[in-house]
Order: sequence, then C-alpha cells, then structure tokens
Amino acid sequence: MFVAINAVLFVVLWSTGFVVARAITPFADPNLFLLARFGGTAVLFTLVALATRAAWPRGRDLGKHLLAGALLQGVYLGAGYWAVAQGMSAGVMALLGALQPLLTAAVAAPLLGERLSPRGWSGMVLGLTGVALVLEPKLAAAAPVPHGSAPPWLVIVISILAVVSITAGTLFQKTSLAKADLRSASAVQNLGAAAVAAVLALALGEHRWISSTSLWASLAWGIVMLSGVSVTLLVWMVRRGDASRATALLFLAPPFAALEGYIGFGEMLLPVQIAGFVLALAGVWLVRA
Repeated sequence: MFVAINAVLFVVLWSTGFVVARAITPFADPNLFLLARFGGTAVLFTLVALATRAAWPRGRDLGKHLLAGALLQGVYLGAGYWAVAQGMSAGVMALLGALQPLLTAAVAAPLLGERLSPRGWSGMVLGLTGVALVLEPKLAAAAPVPHGSAPPWLVIVISILAVVSITAGTLFQKTSLAKADLRSASAVQNLGAAAVAAVLALALGEHRWISSTSLWASLAWGIVMLSGVSVTLLVWMVRRGDASRATALLFLAPPFAALEGYIGFGEMLLPVQIAGFVLALAGVWLVRA
C-alpha cells in the first residue's frame, strides 16, 4: 500500500511540471527559473541533511552525484525547455519524453541485468500508445517544423539529448550512488542541476524575471514538490526496485497533465484523450504487475 501511494503521489506531482512550465512562460526565462528552482531545492535538502546529521558524499562519489543531478534534471529540463522555445511543439516534446521508459528498459537489460517479461514490454508499448492518443490533438495542431533561430535538425538532436539525459541520470541512481543518504544526495544532485541551468542561462543570455504571484507560487511549488518531492520519489523508487518499472509511471504524466489542464485552464478533454488515459493506465499496470 505504501508503495502504491508513493507511485500515485509521484505521478500527480510529476505531471504538474507541465502546468508550471506553462504558468511561468509570461514571467521568466526558463533556465533562469530552473536555476532558482534547483538552487532552492539544494538549499532545502542541505538544511534537512544538516539538521538530521546525514552523511555526505565524498571524493569521487561527490562528483558522481553532481553528474547524476546534472543529467536527471539540469540537462533534461534545460534542453527540453530550449527545444520548445525554438518551436518544438510541447506535445511532441512530451511524446519524446514518453520514450524514456522504453529507453530505460532497453538499456537496463545489458547494464543492470533487469529484463522485462513479454508482458512488461506489451505494457510499455500500450503505455506509449496511450500517451500518443492523449497528445494527439496537440500533435495535430503542432507546427511541422521548428520555427526558432536554430536549425531544425539541431532542435531535434537537442530534444533527443534531453531524453537520453534523463535516462542516463535515472540509471545512474542504480550504481554505487544508491548507498548514499537520500537527503544529502538530493542536495548535491540539485546543486549539479543548478550548475547546468546557470551555464545555460548565461550562454543564452536569459535575464527576464517579472515578479508576480504566479511566478513565486510556481517557484515554491517547483522547489518543494517537483525537484523536492517528486524527483526524490523517482530516485527512491529506482533505488529500491527495477528502473524500468519505476520509470513506466512516466507514461501517466501526460494524461494527468491533460486532466489538470482541463480542470485548471478549461482546456478541452476529448474522447480520444480519455481513451489514451485508459490505455496508459493499462500499460503501466502490465509493466508493474
């Protein structure tokens, strides 16, 4: 029951990342926002680790945790936000993100010895199909070619890099890093993510920060609930079980985001999206059963 509650909590919180990305767009440049978010979470976990006298990573492990955080959050979100800013449809980006569980399962087999059963692979395909149906209205309305200043091929490459990055960052959690205290490890990994966001913000000349209630509320939510709770839950689930079974839950993020858009922004929720939600649920059940 405890594991099931954590899984539901993770999906609901992770899905709100789509809502936060939309909410901050009028007020802040993405990597500047991510820098504040990751930095805030790093400070939060540092205080928790110090208060509880948690052991800290040292030596090589310190560098590994910085790299893991950079991959899991910094490069993934930084590259993804940049691709969307260059004209990549948010729907297409979300669909690419849904490939992450499949990539994780494929890589985890030779590297970690985790092998999905035929039933599990069927669930993966069903989950991806469900995500595609949920995103179908957005995909149909998307511009066929990115329209930013960067060449389309580069936008596509960076989008794929984002998916590879979160996959690598997730699998990294199954190495010797799994022995570290989760509180101090989260502080260091968020610091690694913040470093990536800082480099990207400087390289792209980002400076827009228009103070507003919506922006500060989104930042607080991002610090505590997204980088704080949801990412920590993902790391915890990957540590204690198969990476592929944990990441399969990501298939449910786009459907939940569509539902949140319907409730919070009055967006249309079509029958095909509801059908996709059901398929995604069935797929995740098959993978995790």
